[in-house]
Amino acid sequence: MLSPLEQDIRKNLKHNVTVGLWDGGLFGMALGFASFGTILPLFVASMTDSAMLIGLVPAIHSAGWLLPQLFTASHVSRLRHYLRTVLLMTVHERIPFLGFAIVALLLPIVGANAGLLLTFLLLVWQGLGGGFTANAWTSMISKIIPPESRGTFFGMQAGLANLFISGSAIAAGYLLNALASPWDFAVCFFIASIFFTLSWFALAATHEPEDNEKIIPEEKTHFWDDAKKVLSRDKNFNWFLSARILSQFATMGFSFYIIYALREFGMTEVVAGYLTATLTISQTIANIGMGWIGDRIGHRAMLITGAVAAFLSAVLAWNAASIAWFYPIFLLTGMANVSIWTIGMTMTVDFGSESERPIYIGLSQTLTAPATIIAPILGGWIADSAGFIPTFSISIVLSLVMIGILVFLVKDPRRQKAATA
Repeated sequence: MLSPLEQDIRKNLKHNVTVGLWDGGLFGMALGFASFGTILPLFVASMTDSAMLIGLVPAIHSAGWLLPQLFTASHVSRLRHYLRTVLLMTVHERIPFLGFAIVALLLPIVGANAGLLLTFLLLVWQGLGGGFTANAWTSMISKIIPPESRGTFFGMQAGLANLFISGSAIAAGYLLNALASPWDFAVCFFIASIFFTLSWFALAATHEPEDNEKIIPEEKTHFWDDAKKVLSRDKNFNWFLSARILSQFATMGFSFYIIYALREFGMTEVVAGYLTATLTISQTIANIGMGWIGDRIGHRAMLITGAVAAFLSAVLAWNAASIAWFYPIFLLTGMANVSIWTIGMTMTVDFGSESERPIYIGLSQTLTAPATIIAPILGGWIADSAGFIPTFSISIVLSLVMIGILVFLVKDPRRQKAATA
């Protein structure tokens, strides 16, 4: 027997899936013109030769997105309606792209050093904006999408986003090739800002019923007290956390594939666009396929598949003999990224109860954040001092360790719940 809340959720399911896919598609279109994997690193590379600084671009985005989520968990867990919080906070992950465009136009005036400082300040703002949005957004999606369909929805939304990223990334490559500086990067960032605005309106159309059935304790607990309770009793979740943290070091070579291709094999801007498209198309297919399969056989199996893909991509990068090698490298990278982010997020919400979900989400993301910033700094330091090959070789070894943890120590939480029931 469905509760009134569950009936309301299923009544609005088709509408929410539709606007959620529009949000994801438009967000992806924006990201293609300002990708954290290619366009923004190339923008930073136009101002500095430091591999460490270039590698920090995706790291700051990831760490900013992950770090605040535990600190917002207690507040989010007491909300009966998430959408207003999501709409207010997500503004801060969208506005900075307009700032990148302005910095690009001002570069000839302010110079590279000031441009770098402003760019990294905007990257921090953007990353933290996403982080303060993320727990409420994930909780909202987990609320309005039934459990048996979450992996499919997360996969479809991320897949559609990556499909649009692939098209706009190719367009961005041609724009960078056709336009003279400073208009090349500035136009890309301006276009991204337009699509981020359209995505916000699609998100605002979500129908989220107020949850009057959720039991909220009168006394507000501290987020760290709730976190310690979870960590002390859920050993399976602890091993899952260990694999997530290790995944950042196992994939630290990913940040340098594009720069390695540029320096070692003379990659052009157009080829960079096609490599980005390869990455995003593989992520599109992997998101949809791995999400759907994970709903049916368990998301742990998809995490193992992604860990194997990370291992193979690093092996190929270590042995790359021409630019053509980077197409399968980026294909495998896409699968690994989907496993770490989309599947990891989907599996996280399978742990714990409804009221505990924001704590699990916060722990899974925030405790991973230090690794997301340390790993590329370490990888960049190794690349600057010893070259890219040692960075890739370390990724190979750590990928094997991650595979071992997922195979022998992590159990599927949804199956554990079913067995207990």
